[in-house]
Amino acid sequence: MGKSLASYILCIYLIINYLLTVAKANINWNGNNWAMGCDFYRNDLCNARIPSEQCGGHCSRTPGCTHFAWNRYNGGTCWMKRGSVTKNNAFKTSDPTMVCGVIIESNGGGHNGGGQAGTTTRYWDCCKPSCSWPGKVSGSNTQVRTCSWGGYNVLYNPNAVSGCDGGHAFACNNQMPWAVNDQLAYGFAAATIPGMNEQSRCCACYKLDFTSGPVTGKSMIVQITNSGSDVHANQFDLQIPGGGVGMFNGCSRQWGAGPNGWGQRYGGVSSREECYALPQAIRDGCFFRFDWFKGADNPNMVYSKVKCPQELINVSGCKRNDE
Repeated sequence: MGKSLASYILCIYLIINYLLTVAKANINWNGNNWAMGCDFYRNDLCNARIPSEQCGGHCSRTPGCTHFAWNRYNGGTCWMKRGSVTKNNAFKTSDPTMVCGVIIESNGGGHNGGGQAGTTTRYWDCCKPSCSWPGKVSGSNTQVRTCSWGGYNVLYNPNAVSGCDGGHAFACNNQMPWAVNDQLAYGFAAATIPGMNEQSRCCACYKLDFTSGPVTGKSMIVQITNSGSDVHANQFDLQIPGGGVGMFNGCSRQWGAGPNGWGQRYGGVSSREECYALPQAIRDGCFFRFDWFKGADNPNMVYSKVKCPQELINVSGCKRNDE
């Protein structure tokens, strides 16, 4: 009797695993990480009665929403969901009108899920990022792009000397933040994360959910492109033009800025009007601080590791092999 029961349980287990595997395999994902006829278990954050085609956008504007599902309940309901997720967590349903999708896909590392409390600062020193040197990304021969004097032409020599050390390699102009929508922005940062060396964090991406100041409830996804010897544990130094040159000032050499850059050496310019002192090539990044970022002064946040959006990789040219 005991052996028969054990065999029966094993048989049921194998059948369930088979059905789950088939269900996942039959989900046809579209280019924007959404699919028809699928759903996610639990982890509901909130819901809204909206058409299915608006569900993904609504999730991306909702703080803490990482994935979503839509069904015909109550005339059409979008279920915003939270927590770590990958497309493998979705399952096939019998209703072909249902929709599910992933906004932020986790990659199994870092602080996915609850997140880690941290702080932010800001800088733009025009120097070659530390993650641009060879050997700075573990398991990969990729580096962050650097550019020549004007900030447009990419230098494909990873050993090019930094403009802050008398060379001609500077930060590229497009490595500045931009708004994806009113609640989400992309950008780059220097960061120090406890337990991770520079090779482990270079070119990794993190989602910052702001918890203080006028940006409370907003989020940024940043790629780490720099270390910074003055960046402390759990600190993300956001790369924002006009944010202050900090310890090193390559902007005087590249753009003819003053000995302290633009504005204060630490903190940078103090108003949107002062952004007009910056070169036009990087001025939009300065405006970002007073527009989308609402002039926030070093807000606190909770950060969690996420898969790098392709948009950030396209700018930096750097993608880790362990994603």
